[in-house]
Amino acid sequence: MAQLSVNIGSLKLKNPVMTASGTFGYGVEFADFLPLDGIGGIIVKGTTLHPREGNDYPRMVETAQGLLNCVGLQNKGVDYFCEHIYPQISAIDTNILVNVSGSNIDEYAECAARINELEKIPAIELNISCPNVRQGGMAFGVTCEGAASVVRAVRKRYDKTLIVKLSPNVTDIAEIARAVESEGADSVSLINTLMGMSIDIERRQSRLSIGTGGLSGPAVKPVALRMVWQVARSVSIPVVGLGGISTAEDAIEFFMAGATAIEIGTANFLNPHVAIDVRDGINSWLDAHGCSSIQDIIGVI
Repeated sequence: MAQLSVNIGSLKLKNPVMTASGTFGYGVEFADFLPLDGIGGIIVKGTTLHPREGNDYPRMVETAQGLLNCVGLQNKGVDYFCEHIYPQISAIDTNILVNVSGSNIDEYAECAARINELEKIPAIELNISCPNVRQGGMAFGVTCEGAASVVRAVRKRYDKTLIVKLSPNVTDIAEIARAVESEGADSVSLINTLMGMSIDIERRQSRLSIGTGGLSGPAVKPVALRMVWQVARSVSIPVVGLGGISTAEDAIEFFMAGATAIEIGTANFLNPHVAIDVRDGINSWLDAHGCSSIQDIIGVI
């Protein structure tokens, strides 16, 4: 077997396949479908300082090549996570990461600080790019100043591996990546969803309660791949690639574009075993092509 382990800052992944926030619950929901300890990392659903109800229904719509959603970071807040969810997932033998979001900079920092106290959570993914909330979210991720300000505040109160999730809904994503790197990000992950819309022509209104939503799935892969390639050439920190990955071949494209690790999102809804399938497929491809390590193909483009 090829060597599949990779490092994201001080975080060591047994393999470069992680599950994307919002598509894999807290991990335990998928325990009947695949061995959770076979995944390189599980990024749990978005967590905020205070509980959020999310947006009104309808908030998910299928498209020809993907999924639109405007769930809006529904969760019970970081205290509930620490008291009730963390005890359920802390014994899973893989890296558990928390996706952290907020309405303002202080909320981001405080939420991260509370997660920092949890021994079995070695990293967070800072979500400055969610397009489906009215406050915070993407508002911070679309300018260098906004992105840098959040990372700066969180870095002061969080001392473990910090991955920053970037928005594709910008003019120059490499510029944003450099801004968060300069403030202490250990890695960047990209892309979050693309802004999209679907209209019911009989009812003459949007199919989503807030009008627009985030597009994910196969349709976004070419855009995600291009952005990962651009960012990997612009920063010195590891890049985590995501967006439309559902096969080992998809993942290998992202590695060749410069990603050190990848996340699988929407594909989890179609095949709950997909993370293991992709992991095994990567290994088979490396073996078939005479590669002894995943490092042999990272950034070869």
